[in-house]
Amino acid sequence: MTETPFLSKLFSVNRFCLLLRVLHFSASTDAADRLRKIRPLMETLQAKFASLLVPYQDLCINESMMPWRGRLSFRQYLPSKRHRFGVKMFVLCDVMTGYILRFIVYTGASTTMTMMKELGFSGSVVLELLNHYLGKGHSLFVDNWYTSPALFQYLQGKQTNACGTVRQNRKGLPKFKKKMRKGEVETFHTDTLLALKWCDKKEVHMLTSMHGASLEDTGKVDRRTGTPQKKPACVLEYNQRMGLVDKVDMPLSFTESIRKTLKWYKKFFFHLLDMSLLNAFLLHREKSASKITFAEFRRRVIYQIVEEHHTERRKGGRPSGDNPTRLTARHFLERVPQTSAKGSRTQRRCHVCANTVLRPRQRKDTRFMCAECDKALCAEPCFKDYHTLKKY
Repeated sequence: MTETPFLSKLFSVNRFCLLLRVLHFSASTDAADRLRKIRPLMETLQAKFASLLVPYQDLCINESMMPWRGRLSFRQYLPSKRHRFGVKMFVLCDVMTGYILRFIVYTGASTTMTMMKELGFSGSVVLELLNHYLGKGHSLFVDNWYTSPALFQYLQGKQTNACGTVRQNRKGLPKFKKKMRKGEVETFHTDTLLALKWCDKKEVHMLTSMHGASLEDTGKVDRRTGTPQKKPACVLEYNQRMGLVDKVDMPLSFTESIRKTLKWYKKFFFHLLDMSLLNAFLLHREKSASKITFAEFRRRVIYQIVEEHHTERRKGGRPSGDNPTRLTARHFLERVPQTSAKGSRTQRRCHVCANTVLRPRQRKDTRFMCAECDKALCAEPCFKDYHTLKKY
């Protein structure tokens, strides 16, 4: 797919550069809107993402980073990310599939969302992402940047459970023991919330509105004592649910189509394109038994688009009236002559399947051929394509 011959048959380098240079998505002049250059496309994708999948019960919030090292007023620095500098996004995902349901682009104080002072900025992010999913019995898993007693209490009132790690200095959180032995658990609870501190290799603080204080087997055995290892139920389920969802940047990082450009919004367009392809792949995997990889799925999408919309490039110079014989002579479908070894099962490799430029090449045997051209061809559609298309 990435070979120069394939790309050059679609359009020239000059045409690609011209299209990239004139690529625009909005004529807005609202200087107060930092995303005005890309907002129409963002809103269209937001609506499309939400309409294509009804999520399962469990949801989680992840972060995504569009790499950008140029000058930008809302560029962020996250040392834990593969791309440390870039445009930060808050992303709501379905745990079961990893599908991206909604996203918010962080632009600092001007971030577009409804602010709730009593819940702070992080709580407002959660409510903005969950706007269409409250009151439906979902369960939310978040990390300690979002978790707070006030937020979880509010979500509980909206028929939405929540579980997450929590910072021990959060307002409304009880005071835990400073020193604890490994395996020791301390809990506090109200009618709706459970706050828990568990000492493993490190101290873990959890807040949940959907678990009790019970310990559950992990399926592992302590090497020193030989006793079964146990963890709090909320810790086990949190690790399982968050582990099911790949970080949004992980699958994108290996196949991202981001190109070097002077305009940040064009780079962001390619990032949104990658997110759309990832969602399409996850939907395909959900509804199909196919086990193809994300990279292979991308290739097939490209080939399908090219096959449907490809037009021949007009060559310079004097036009030629010469056509290949295969496009002008009379051709008939015949069976491949039998050999003494295989008899009626005699087959040959299809010439079009092995040499096509419009779809992925493959080795495919067929019992049919064109005797005039001496080429083995599948009855449908290769025989027709070979004798009617210059580029098959």
